[in-house]
Amino acid sequence: MSTQAELYDIIRKPIVTEKATLASEHNAVVFEVAIDANKPQIKEAVESLFNVKVKAVNTTITKGKVKRFRGQLGKRKDVKKAYVTLEEGNTIDVSTGL
Repeated sequence: MSTQAELYDIIRKPIVTEKATLASEHNAVVFEVAIDANKPQIKEAVESLFNVKVKAVNTTITKGKVKRFRGQLGKRKDVKKAYVTLEEGNTIDVSTGL
C-alpha cells in the first residue's frame, strides 16, 4: 500500500468536460494522472482513495500543443488521462473537492 500523498501524486485531478460527462453515464470517471503511472497503480490509487471497486482502466496520452507566448514558441506539457470504469453500484462524485 502507498501513502496518501503518493496516491495523490498518481491521481492529479478529475477532468470535467463534455466527453467526461458522457463517460459518467456508463459508470466511468476521467482523471488526469501522472505521465509515468501505469494501469495497476491507477487502479490501486482510485480504489484506496475513493473506496470503490474498479472494473477497468483505459489510458490515453494527449501530446502538448506548440503555442506562442509573447512571440516565443513554447510547448504545452503532455497530459495522460485515465478513463476508470467502476463496478456496478460504485460511484465517485467529482463535483465535490478531492
